[in-house]
Amino acid sequence: MMVMRWCATTFATLALVACNASAPSDAIAQRPAAGAEALSPAGLPLVPLTINSAGKRHAFTVEVARTAQEQAQGLMFRTELAPDAGMIFPFPTVKPASFWMKNTVISLDIIFVRADGSIESIAANTVPYSLDAVSSNEPVAAVLELAAGRAAELGIKPGDTVKWQTER
Repeated sequence: MMVMRWCATTFATLALVACNASAPSDAIAQRPAAGAEALSPAGLPLVPLTINSAGKRHAFTVEVARTAQEQAQGLMFRTELAPDAGMIFPFPTVKPASFWMKNTVISLDIIFVRADGSIESIAANTVPYSLDAVSSNEPVAAVLELAAGRAAELGIKPGDTVKWQTER
């Protein structure tokens, strides 16, 4: 009798485990395996980024657009961007940077970052769908895009420093 009860309990437990394993929830499906990098819904790596401004540290989680194709796509067609989110466009070499808002639904703050991590300039509240160039004033190592108005809201200005995780 004890063996039958143990078998029935074991069978029921295995059945529950099998059912749960075959239909994972979205939260489980999006959780990276140990050692794997976290990915955004767009499939881009997610990394922590901080901006140090006037003695304050502002933390964000940003998508990394590494390839030319990812950088060309950027945040186009997105309808929202969380206040603590953004996208970083690191360049392999320092260069003048120029962006436009074609097919970009939401307004952004575009922050140009020098090789030493200091902010060169900020194009605040860019105009959605605009074909006008938004450019750096000098060669930069990266461009950071945040939700429009966040730079002003947090007091972020040229000269502040940006740091992000580049390798996992």
